[in-house]
Amino acid sequence: MRTPVLDSLRTLAWLAAKVYFRVSFRGTGNIPLNGPLIIAANHVSYADPPLLSLPFRRPIFYMAMAPLFQNPVFGWFLRRARGFPVKLESADPRATREAVRALQSGEVVLIFPEGGRAYDGRLRPFKPGAFRLACSLRVPVLPVTIVGAYEAWPAHRVFPRPGRVTITYHPPIHGEPGADLREAARGLAEKVRVTIASALPPHQQPVSADPG
Repeated sequence: MRTPVLDSLRTLAWLAAKVYFRVSFRGTGNIPLNGPLIIAANHVSYADPPLLSLPFRRPIFYMAMAPLFQNPVFGWFLRRARGFPVKLESADPRATREAVRALQSGEVVLIFPEGGRAYDGRLRPFKPGAFRLACSLRVPVLPVTIVGAYEAWPAHRVFPRPGRVTITYHPPIHGEPGADLREAARGLAEKVRVTIASALPPHQQPVSADPG
């Protein structure tokens, strides 16, 4: 799927990422080149989705909070960037159908399992939806750790400041085959959360040991 909006901005995004955020990427060899995939990353800034997407040469579908689509300009851009809304306050079957449709077509779906940006930069408990999808559809999860984006663009700032961002792509993780779906999802969430936390500095370590 070609997306002219993203394609036209890719060069500009690379330039901004390198010059303004001094971004560096680690473990890009762990990114699968084909097949369905769920990306699960910690979420600390508005810059997270475009920055972590840069090394990918495949389309990515973005699950984003529904209120973001209420802004006419931002919502227009999100939809053209393959974004689709999810309601966090309750189960959202429409968002689940969108994600299932993409994954069954062999696409990549980005989900922030914390449900939103962490206002203090620390890793929050995970919501189970992404991991239930992964286990039920037998789709691997690619854990991604973002460091430095919180210092550059915390939630209370309107505009980002220059910083140094490091993004680590860990080896994909699969759910346990044959296990009860709920238990399999819980185990997968814990493994992914521990993996993401392994590359975080002390001030961004998890709020609790509970994987959510």
